[in-house]
Amino acid sequence: MSKIKGRNDGPGGRNEHYDVGSRKNVPRRNVVAEIKRGEHPDSHVVKINGREYARDNPDDSTHDNVNRDR
Repeated sequence: MSKIKGRNDGPGGRNEHYDVGSRKNVPRRNVVAEIKRGEHPDSHVVKINGREYARDNPDDSTHDNVNRDR
């Protein structure tokens, strides 16, 4: 289960910050760097319109998605 949760705090609901476990309001660039270093094996990085975002790896569950209902 992903411990990364998007805050939908940017324009149009983009995730500019994430809650990562007990850490709150972590900037997107930090979370992306952590994923690239392999610190979150259940997540990956996607690039949308030139920006990189955290995403949960595909599985049959929706309750652990980065953009799950709050």
